[in-house]
Parts: sequence; C-alpha cells; structure tokens
Amino acid sequence: MAKSTVRKVFHMPITKARVNLGSLVRRVHLNKEYVILEKGGIPVVGIMDADELEDYLEIRDPKVQAQIARSTQAYLAGKSRPVREFLSELVAEKQQETEKRRK
Repeated sequence: MAKSTVRKVFHMPITKARVNLGSLVRRVHLNKEYVILEKGGIPVVGIMDADELEDYLEIRDPKVQAQIARSTQAYLAGKSRPVREFLSELVAEKQQETEKRRK
C-alpha cells in the first residue's frame, strides 16, 4: 500500500511566480509541492509535477478505470496472492530454465 504523504500547498501571486519561475518549478518538481497561482487574490491555476499530472490523467482514462475495477473485483474474490509468493515462483521458474539450458 502506498505511503500517505502530506503535500504542501502554497499560494502565490502570478506576478511573483513570473519573477521566480525557475525556482518555483524546481520546488514543485523536487519537493513535490503544489502551487496555486492567484490573480488579484483569486486562485486561477495550479502547478504540479509532470509525473503526477500524467498519473492523474491516466487514472481518468476509461480503459484504466475499467482495469482498476477488474483488478479490484479479482482481489475481493480472493484471486490474488502475496507479491513475495509470486516473485518466489518467478525466481524458481527462472532457475529451472537456466538449469535446463545447462544440460
């Protein structure tokens, strides 16, 4: 399960952001912060890291939503197993293939 992180949200006037755009972009990217840009004290746009935006857009894709729903149904039906078990099985299969090639 993903670790829950608290994201910092900063509000900033667009004029200040324009002057400090390079450092603002660096903060958003490296610190995974959010920035709400305001014009006349009114929020007009938000800035987030590109990777996170791609994830957000992907989750909104109906095909991805359908896959998530199918996966959830399979999990609730007990058709899943611990990842360690699955990985152990893959390693064992790989070792068997290697041994067969050696013979």
